[in-house]
Amino acid sequence: MKVSVIIVHYQVKDLLRNCILSIKKYFHDFEYEIIVADNNSPNPDWKSLISEFPDVRFLPLEDNLGFSKANNLAVAQAKGEYVYILNPDTEIEGDYFKEILDFADSQAEFGALGLRMHNAKGEFLPESKRSVPALINSFEKLFTRFNNNSKSYYRNDVGEFEIAEVDIMTGANLLVKKSVYAQVGGFDEQYFMYGEDIDLCYTIRQKGYRNFYYGKYSILHHKGESTVKDKVYLERFYGAMAIFIKKYYRKQKPFQYLLMKIGLHIKYTSDLRKLTPLSPKEK
Repeated sequence: MKVSVIIVHYQVKDLLRNCILSIKKYFHDFEYEIIVADNNSPNPDWKSLISEFPDVRFLPLEDNLGFSKANNLAVAQAKGEYVYILNPDTEIEGDYFKEILDFADSQAEFGALGLRMHNAKGEFLPESKRSVPALINSFEKLFTRFNNNSKSYYRNDVGEFEIAEVDIMTGANLLVKKSVYAQVGGFDEQYFMYGEDIDLCYTIRQKGYRNFYYGKYSILHHKGESTVKDKVYLERFYGAMAIFIKKYYRKQKPFQYLLMKIGLHIKYTSDLRKLTPLSPKEK
């Protein structure tokens, strides 16, 4: 088995169906499997896909375990040399995956790879290639942008159609050598959602493996279709950032950790107020 496609699903049945169809259309000339872990979606309509795709392995989970844990459970059952972590709201767009696997095979100390992503409007999604969060680039991401051509949080020094080594790719489409995934312990299950991909890619790099952004080919990402931008979202999003900086900066770089923690709190408070505007008496 060359590659196991791992999809964690929650409440996007139609998008999941399109995702599976795109894989079946374009994956050929290598052996693969598809494993779908459903995170206890409240709407059971997705179960109709079980009979529609009898060759797909579905794992109905009894609770919403979050992105990290659900992926780890699915990867534990994977047979592939590689695992391809894929969001259900994505679609493969061409006969390019054999070339990508050949590229991965050819690279010494290969760790992980992410393809260029664009949304339904055709707009490039800059999170396809990123740097490790640090003081300056985190401030840039949260509050402003100093130089759009710099080696910034979104690695603007790497062209969107280039193939290059980068530190961080997105968990929406992430090809990882399964042996490397196992060696680093998979996704850190402290993260319920968000941040786990940054942590995994960073850990892979720390172990001496190489990560690649593959801009030659693209996938469609219907970004955020299953995400409600509410207080829970903000808590998970900023909470994930807090986990990362605490894990890697609190002891190693305490002053940088303090500044980043303050910045996160300010931005979280600001975004929370946008969700719950002050009454005239409070203003």
